[in-house]
Amino acid sequence: MDMDCKEIFWLDELSKEYNDMVGKKCANLGELVKIGLRVPYGFALSVKAYETFMEETGLKEKVSQIVEKEINAGLDVDKEIGRMIEMSAKIREAIEAADMPPGLAGHITEYYAELQKKTDIPDVPCAVRSSGAVSMPGQMETYLNVRGTSEIIRNVKKVWASAFTTRAIVFRIQNKMAISWAPIGIAVIMMIEAKSAGVILTVLPSAGDLDRAIVEGNFGLGESVVSGEITPDSFIIHKNDMCIESRSVAEKTKMVAYADCGTGVQDIPENLKNTTCLDDNEILEIVRIAKDVEKHFGAPQDMEWVIDQRFSFPENIFWVQARGAKYTKKEAGKDEEYVIDLMLQLFRK
Repeated sequence: MDMDCKEIFWLDELSKEYNDMVGKKCANLGELVKIGLRVPYGFALSVKAYETFMEETGLKEKVSQIVEKEINAGLDVDKEIGRMIEMSAKIREAIEAADMPPGLAGHITEYYAELQKKTDIPDVPCAVRSSGAVSMPGQMETYLNVRGTSEIIRNVKKVWASAFTTRAIVFRIQNKMAISWAPIGIAVIMMIEAKSAGVILTVLPSAGDLDRAIVEGNFGLGESVVSGEITPDSFIIHKNDMCIESRSVAEKTKMVAYADCGTGVQDIPENLKNTTCLDDNEILEIVRIAKDVEKHFGAPQDMEWVIDQRFSFPENIFWVQARGAKYTKKEAGKDEEYVIDLMLQLFRK
């Protein structure tokens, strides 16, 4: 089969060269599998799957008509925010209400059934995550702890619909892009039974210090860390001698955990509030692996890790995201920003 026409891939079929087909997140997860990292089982819906959905449902034309009607009626995209919000809601509702084309629905059903066999978990809970092939304004949505074929399909449509936020539509109009154009893939990956989760950057971003990495985490799922809603535990590690130079164990009161449907914010048990969410072996292994990934991609990395409570160390460390880190380039001989950054980590509350 011509890969450009394929609508769904297993993650282990992918590599970084597939970015334009499935989006950067899915392509990078496939690359991590290829170099031997533990990545949860899963599959990726390609940009072609999105195009099939929009064309076979008639939504490609319908979305364009909705926008053109408003513009012809004198819509000022820079000033009339209320009308823009209403238009975005109308488009998203139309996408979510549309039936999945039978052929595509059948493919998703087959892959999800095979995923249940691979994991030996009936109605295996999954994360349904957007995977943009290009940088797009406005964060598209992620849905966690999704169970059952019908819910997988429903949440796939919700991710596609989230490409039509008000901000994203304004961006397309201002840049004279096709309104229905949204080159996104979707990752459907099994959920991990997270003891803790978080991020690692293989550079100190504000200081541009390439010799150090920072690991941040919290109990439960990683969304509380990624969203910035809580103060996480934080560790700075010198990458050359693998020494933990500073550690800040925060008083953690909330975590994101599984609910009956999806996820929810829960109180952290009293006996865990002031304890570290990672032990030193886990911290250093996370850094060791991230250094290897940095070397493989040839650039500092921003990665998301999860500790699975079902397994023992080091098989308990899983990876669910890898991308190039954004950081300030450090000027030679100037360490002031690093000192400030280090002090903030040490005295963070």
